[in-house]
Order: sequence, then C-alpha cells, then structure tokens
Amino acid sequence: MNVIKRARQVLDIEADAIKALRPRISGNFKKALDIITKTKGRVVVSGMGKTGIIAQKFSATLASTGTPSLFLHTAEAIHGDLGKVTQEDVVIVLSNSGSTEEMKKLLPILKKIGSKIIALTGNPGSVLAKYSDVVLDVSVKKEACPLGLAPTASTTAALAMSDAISVCLLELKNFQEKDFALYHPGGSLGRRLLLKVDDIMRRGQANPIVNEDRRVSDVLLKITQSRAGSASVVDKNGKLIGIFTDGDLRRHLDSDGNLPKRKIKEVMTKDPAVVKKGMLAVEALRILREKKIDEVPVVDDFMRPVGLLDVQDLLKAGLV
Repeated sequence: MNVIKRARQVLDIEADAIKALRPRISGNFKKALDIITKTKGRVVVSGMGKTGIIAQKFSATLASTGTPSLFLHTAEAIHGDLGKVTQEDVVIVLSNSGSTEEMKKLLPILKKIGSKIIALTGNPGSVLAKYSDVVLDVSVKKEACPLGLAPTASTTAALAMSDAISVCLLELKNFQEKDFALYHPGGSLGRRLLLKVDDIMRRGQANPIVNEDRRVSDVLLKITQSRAGSASVVDKNGKLIGIFTDGDLRRHLDSDGNLPKRKIKEVMTKDPAVVKKGMLAVEALRILREKKIDEVPVVDDFMRPVGLLDVQDLLKAGLV
C-alpha cells in the first residue's frame, strides 16, 4: 500500500465531506441559531461513542465562547442524567444514524420535558429528525474508513457544523477577547488580558520607599533588606521624584568616594519611568522592554509609589 497516497485520499474524502455542508447552510441553520439565542436556559449537547466525543468538544466550545452549555451522554441520559435537562434548555443531539435504541428512549422524554431539540444527523429521515424542531443534515457520501465502519468523514462533518454554529453564536453575542479571557484565566490570553500590575507588584517591605534627604548608605541598607534592585525616592509630600537603582550605584561608585554619605536626591535618576496602578501587566512589560529596565515603580493618580514591579514578577506570572 502506498501510505502517502492513501493518507491524501483520506484528507480528500474528509475535505469533500465538509465542502458538501456548505449548500446546506440555509434557513434551518438560521432557525437553529434563533432557538439557541432566545433560550433562557443552557445548551445541552448530547451524543455517544465517537460522535459523543465531538459533542463534548461542541459543548466545551460553546461554554468557552459565551453560551452556557453542558454535555449529556445519550446512554447515561436515560439512566438518570435527564434530570439535568429543563424545559428552558435547548438540546442539540448528534447522531449519524439518528435511530439507535437510546434515541428511541431519549427523545420522547425530552419532548415531555418540553426542551427544544436540534438534530445534527446523517439521516434526515431518522427517528431523531422526526422528533427535532430543527434538523441539520451532516450526512456524508462515504467514510474515509475503507470498511465504512469507523466514523471518520461523518465525525469530521459533525465537528465542522458544530464549529460553524459556535462561531456564528460568538459573533451574534458580540463576544470579545476580554470575554474569552474571562473564561480562560489560566491561559496565556487570560493572563495577558486580565492580569494587572496590582496583582503581581511588590508591596510593603518589598517595595522600598525613601525620603529624598536620606543618605545613600541608608538607602542601600533598605534595598538590601527589601531584596529589591531599587528604591523609590519621594519628596516631603510622598510624591515620587526619582529612583535609585543598582545602575546608579555602579555609575557613581568609582567616581565618588564620598557616595555613602551623599543624599539620595543628589545621585538618583530623576523623573523615572512609571506604570499606573490598574494598568495591565502586559502593558507594563512593554514599558520595561522599551525603556530597557528591570524594575519600575507603580504609582497612583497622585504619583505616590504604591508598588514596585520587577521583570522577574512578570516572568513568574507567565507573561515573558
């Protein structure tokens, strides 16, 4: 067997199965979307076997893009899990044949509950189709499996149709990146769009703040005790006027033998870069990179230092 040739045939068969769905996106598809958008309950997605795996993915995609959803295993449904379904819910059932014994038991009960039923089936004349409010035809000419037994092209078609539904719902709901991040706080996008400098900045003792008249020796001791790389320098009103860093220390150490006794305001970096409290951490990272610095004070609206942000904090947060 030429495996390269056979693999390409499989992809062609599955691609053709998806292309065949295109002309079927019509009135019934829009009706299904209308039912889903108007429901006061959840979207319950049901299936079993290989199709059940597609149903699980469908439900997960809906839930993560603004449509409350849960997966209901078709076989488990008729053994008690139907208690999860209410009259307010929409039930989307995925089944290639649409006429399994489980279907014949499940569908009358769903009708009795009063849920709307949407079918994704390869058999528009099936029991499932007859019980459904809307039928979406996902039938395929043939499976990629040479025996015609293992679900291949049929599950691909069901997956593609479910993605089409999910994406259309996402856009109808005007679902944005910030909404996606809210449901994915553990992911990189969630961190980038939700994490603020307030969440990771150093506070209290870890944020050394010194008066402008303090001696350099005292400031160095405070920086060491704080295990920081800099100290924020404030005037008598507590307003940030400068920063003293390891770089400032190195620049003055060789040329000024009296450095430890100097006032910090004489050797500090004036008008340093700052980030505002409430700023997204990813924006603070951009500032650090542009200024080529490792630490930056976090200030409030009155330019009072309330925290210190180190590039290491951003590393630990997974933003770098």
